[in-house]
Amino acid sequence: MFDVKHESPLVGQSDAAKGVGTGSPTGVSLFERPFLGHLNLRGNPRDAAFTEACTRVLGTALPTEPNTVAEGGSLVVAWLGPDEWLVMTEPDLQESVTADLREALGQTHSAVTDVSGGQTVIVLHGDHAADVLAKASPLDVHPRVFGAGQCARTVVAKSAAFIRVLDPGMAFEVVIRRSLADYLWQWFRDAAGEYGCAVLSPQSALSSAVNHTGACASWQTGR
Repeated sequence: MFDVKHESPLVGQSDAAKGVGTGSPTGVSLFERPFLGHLNLRGNPRDAAFTEACTRVLGTALPTEPNTVAEGGSLVVAWLGPDEWLVMTEPDLQESVTADLREALGQTHSAVTDVSGGQTVIVLHGDHAADVLAKASPLDVHPRVFGAGQCARTVVAKSAAFIRVLDPGMAFEVVIRRSLADYLWQWFRDAAGEYGCAVLSPQSALSSAVNHTGACASWQTGR
């Protein structure tokens, strides 16, 4: 039997894998959020059977307003399109959530696909986090238009990506494809250099906020 390694796509980036301490003020801090569950959910939001089944399993109603996010228990559900959502879970919960969704959805016209192995998350936060993203993307990330509870598919440094606001203007979660992880990590490191860049150790837990010291506020108490 083969041994399957469970490792981050940034395993080759020594700073991302371990973090780099800094004693000086920085304008941007970066860290990876590896091993989260990523599920692609498809279905008809006008089908009551579909939406009710999703609500029971996810603990929150599906967001149907474009570019918005709903939070339920230890899950994040983000709008990707009129009939498509990204469900992000705590590490190693994706299999149970997938099974529960498929059972609850039954014969409804829907699909649940586990894409966890093909994606990872980079978090940018600090006074100049928005400036770094503004260099990379045509998306306006100013808090007056991209605020709390919002998300968007966009292009980041010529690569497809998905951005979720953690703290308007200050902290963002960037979901990227595994194959582009090395490239985008190095791009962010370089783009943040002029503001002073710190790299923090990976933090796997889902979080809805990042405080000013760089520590994540976990979904689960005591974590």
